Amino acid sequence: MNAPTPPQHLLHPLASDAALPADLDPVETAEWREAFDSLVQSQGPERARFVLDELVRLARQYATGWQPDLNTAYVNTVSLAQQPVFPGDLAIEERLASLMRWNALAMVVRANQAYGELGGHIASYASAADLFEVGFNHFFRAREGVGPQQHRGDLVFFQPHSAPGVYARAFLEGRLDEADLRHYRQEIVAPSAGARGLSSYPHPWLMPDFWQFPTGSMGLGPISSIYHARFMRYLSHRQLLDCSQRKVWGVFGDGEMDEPESMSALTLAAREGLDNLVWVVNCNLQRLDGPVRGNGRIIDELERLFAGAGWNVIKLVWGSDWDGLLARDVTGALVRALSGTVDGQMQTFAAKDGRFNRDNFFGQNEDLARLAMGLTDEQIDRLKRGGHDLVKIHAAYAAAAAHRGQPTVILAHTKKGYGMGTAGQGKMTTHSQKKLDDTDLIEFRNRFNLPLSDEQATSLSFFKPAPDSAEMQYLQQRRQQLGGYLPQRDTACAPVPVPALAHYGQFALTPAGKEMSTTMAFVRMLGNLLKDPELGPRIVPIVADEARTFGMANLFKQVGIYSSVGQRYAPEDIGSVLSYREALDGQILEEGISEAGAIASWTAAATSYSVHGLAMLPFYIYYSMFGFQRVGDAIWAAADQRARGFLLGATSGRTTLGGEGLQHQDGSSHLVAATIPNCKAYDPAFAGELAVIVDQGMREMLVEQRDVFYYLTLMNENYAQPDLPEGAAEGVLRGAYVFQPGAPVAEAAAPQVTLLGSGAILTEVLQAADQLRAEGVSVEVISVTSWSELARDGQACEARALAGQAEPGEPWISTLLAARSGPVIAASDYVRAVPESVRAFVPAGRRLLTLGTDGFGRSDTRAALRAFFGVDAASVVRAARHCL
Repeated sequence: MNAPTPPQHLLHPLASDAALPADLDPVETAEWREAFDSLVQSQGPERARFVLDELVRLARQYATGWQPDLNTAYVNTVSLAQQPVFPGDLAIEERLASLMRWNALAMVVRANQAYGELGGHIASYASAADLFEVGFNHFFRAREGVGPQQHRGDLVFFQPHSAPGVYARAFLEGRLDEADLRHYRQEIVAPSAGARGLSSYPHPWLMPDFWQFPTGSMGLGPISSIYHARFMRYLSHRQLLDCSQRKVWGVFGDGEMDEPESMSALTLAAREGLDNLVWVVNCNLQRLDGPVRGNGRIIDELERLFAGAGWNVIKLVWGSDWDGLLARDVTGALVRALSGTVDGQMQTFAAKDGRFNRDNFFGQNEDLARLAMGLTDEQIDRLKRGGHDLVKIHAAYAAAAAHRGQPTVILAHTKKGYGMGTAGQGKMTTHSQKKLDDTDLIEFRNRFNLPLSDEQATSLSFFKPAPDSAEMQYLQQRRQQLGGYLPQRDTACAPVPVPALAHYGQFALTPAGKEMSTTMAFVRMLGNLLKDPELGPRIVPIVADEARTFGMANLFKQVGIYSSVGQRYAPEDIGSVLSYREALDGQILEEGISEAGAIASWTAAATSYSVHGLAMLPFYIYYSMFGFQRVGDAIWAAADQRARGFLLGATSGRTTLGGEGLQHQDGSSHLVAATIPNCKAYDPAFAGELAVIVDQGMREMLVEQRDVFYYLTLMNENYAQPDLPEGAAEGVLRGAYVFQPGAPVAEAAAPQVTLLGSGAILTEVLQAADQLRAEGVSVEVISVTSWSELARDGQACEARALAGQAEPGEPWISTLLAARSGPVIAASDYVRAVPESVRAFVPAGRRLLTLGTDGFGRSDTRAALRAFFGVDAASVVRAARHCL
């Protein structure tokens, strides 16, 4: 609460008096209240909490059916008595916040006046500006120092629609100049003007030295922040890096909380006791088109949700101007009125002026009217919500930073479009407001006392105080005390040596026909890599669940499953060789049945090189259908964040996972993976191919430190594994190599055909080749390890040719196919669009016929499925005969 409001006014704050049950004995009720009040006054809140807990236990013992309400009164959690002294210069900080609001507004409005199509957002930052500024001036620490005393910096996830405000601050800090601000959302043309284009939202791929985390896809920022906070604990518990003094801060929107990803990991954060995590939910009560909960109150809903999930909840509802009103509210009329106003009506109050609010809010009854009698209409209009009061924000942040044992969420009440007046404050159209007329601009100038002339305001001039001004010196001083500028992305990271392939993968290079699946080959390689003294500790094995399905149970004993509390039980299988083992220093991240959580963990590990300056190498293995199809947006965000690691789609293909049927059989992941520029996708058929790809990927990411990640599909089908042909490594990595050259035949005019196959379907292609050779056809078999790498190589050659380069090069697949004639049959366990991607690079005169698994999956044996989809040996033979 803001002030010591009488306790009786806080009872049942969410219900009208008429809805309360009748008090059958008011005298006894009063005695209970007086007794509890006396207990608090004489023995303090800790004793009061103990007694309440005892009463709750007693109520449950008697099965009364009662439990505490998860909602508290609609006032501030940090009381006026608990509020610390504001440590900064309030006047200067308010001026700085106003300047940043202006420059952010000018940036967006200028771009849209000039082009009318660039978009951008004003209202979101207008509501969040003060929340950002208190963080920047007092809490958000940057990476600083060297050696053991180095502070690696806090992790800050910024509300994406507020990016213009972050650019506006960087402009005052000297990190961006006016030319950069003039090229907001103009990333292509900016360099020609000597500027850098500013991306629409936080995008590390587009601004690799600036943004650290991509948050533009709503919901992914919240879940990512939780798993980053947990990964910091993982690093500390495994004694790889001390992250004990660091915080993860996330500023998110109340409408964003509708996203499933925003909510899906709340209990994990509480279960892990992530007190290094603070969320600030900007509750401006509005989504894109209107109220978040027009007929209810989103702050109350979120309080129940977070409290029920085990979070510490701090409500930041009203500004300092309300303290006096609440202190004089001896009848409780104000608390009841605030608690009885739904968000749709609160939005209307935000959009209207002081006279309207006097008549329609304070005019509800005589008690409220008396409270407002000493206020002018202008004072009523300027009553701040908590999220716009720097003093109240600092108090909430300080309480959150000091809290231990739980993650904290601050529910900050703000106005969307704060300060935009009739042009946008609290309007239904606020989110889409891109332009303001001259009157609106001057009103905004006046509202925030900006040092701009009428001409400067209407021409949208950017404003930056002199370097020696009090404002600029204060701005720089505050950031220096917190370690430097944010956001900032640093990629300085020591390379990690990778052992020679023969040390961990020789069994895969020369299996001599031994039967195994590529999944088993991978798990064996992973087990060997984990034993390497230098690389092993940096590997992060991740599974959403079903590690046993993928044959990884042997790793439970070898490296353990990470648990922040160790193992407090004796597992049922404790006597077995492969028993389940959890440990504080466990290495495997077993995320349960949550692909969204597992990919968030993978992203945290895959970006550790930039976030923590410590390179880690995550291997996330999962059912391939539950990757790009289920969490494709999260994988795209990881690509934006320049992730480095391996994604392994196990039991891949539409016919390889026989009995599981439609929902589990993957026929499209390679198609989606091909759309992500920094994802290298491979579908190896043999263990030797897999070993070469894994080795190259590790060297590319850990030694060369390239911003790529690998997607490898693995099969659970056992078949004979041949030795990798000598000299095949280059072709494996480029996407294809000749596995079986065309054999000479007796007749000079024998028909020729080339068969291309990938993954598990290569074995069907090899059977078809044998049958065709028996029929007198000269057959060459090419093992395709990556359709997408072949297509990209061909497209790159074409691009160089179109650019007029004298030697554009020859596509790799064209080179492989150039030595022979006849039709080309291409088959995979994926939809036909995957092999179709190389059609443009097949030499002229050679017909290409593609076979794939288009349609929905079905349950049956592998043989039946491959015959049904037309990718078995018999189908390949029929296709070759047809083309010949």
